[in-house]
Amino acid sequence: MKLFLKEHALLITLNILQFSAILLIYWLDGYRNLLPALYAIFIGFFLLTCYLFYQYLSRRAFYQRLSRPLETLDESLQKTSQHPVSEALNELLRSQYKLYRQQINAIEKEREEHLKLMDQWVHQMKTPISVIELTAQGLDEPDSSSIREETERMKSGLNTILYMARLRTIEQDFHIKPIHLESLVHEVNGENKRFYIRNKVYPKVEERTEGLTVQTDEKWLFFILTQLILNAVKYSSGKSNTILISIYEREKEAVLEVKDFGVGIPEADKRRIFDAFYTGENGRKFRESTGMGLYLIKESVEHLHHQIEFESKTGEGATFRIVFSETQKL
Repeated sequence: MKLFLKEHALLITLNILQFSAILLIYWLDGYRNLLPALYAIFIGFFLLTCYLFYQYLSRRAFYQRLSRPLETLDESLQKTSQHPVSEALNELLRSQYKLYRQQINAIEKEREEHLKLMDQWVHQMKTPISVIELTAQGLDEPDSSSIREETERMKSGLNTILYMARLRTIEQDFHIKPIHLESLVHEVNGENKRFYIRNKVYPKVEERTEGLTVQTDEKWLFFILTQLILNAVKYSSGKSNTILISIYEREKEAVLEVKDFGVGIPEADKRRIFDAFYTGENGRKFRESTGMGLYLIKESVEHLHHQIEFESKTGEGATFRIVFSETQKL
């Protein structure tokens, strides 16, 4: 209705001025019996009202469509009335839709090629890294340990790139099945054994509720827990030699918790720690920080329909929890 009144405001104003001018001319001409003129003006307003009423009823769907924003691109193909203006708008939207689809398809194709290239590149890089690691085993210390430390960093960075590329197609990349949390924790700890030793920070596993099994994707949960542990160890190194990994049930929800006793998260950084590429105060102190770890964790957790919680106090460490709504017990 507002859009209709705005469009016809000039017509209504022009008619009011026109009828007022007729009355003024009659009055200035000395014609004092204005009843016939008023009656004529009444007829004029009545006809104007009928015209506006008909225009609104016949084009109501058209005005409602213009007043309501589109929720999907396909809505631009909907037809309203058969009026020339409406038909012209429909034709314009159809051509615009066709143009947008062409551009979107081109972008999608380019993105898929980019993701495929990234995936192939990451897998190709893992082969020379493995060769370097095998070569390093035959070297004397400390050269061997230094080379393996650097290759582990490279593998960690490559995995981050790989999961970042896969995140956009995560719906087609995960497989939900029952996962025993304690077994997964021990598997992740075994995978990062040398990382623990190198940083002199060691995990303590606390299974408060035994046999907890959750419905999730094993590969993505493995990645999420690994990232949390890498962060916990990195920000504990030199301050504490222990991180605590806990598994327990809370109000019929399974919780996987990673707690460190390191530098903690500054208050000013807490609201942005899940933003992409945000490193914050700690990131400037620890040069290895990319700002992508927690972002990938948050995005993947949400896609898996889990929840992530955290709490931290500067100088006392940080605690991150993955909360699973559906639990089972072995």
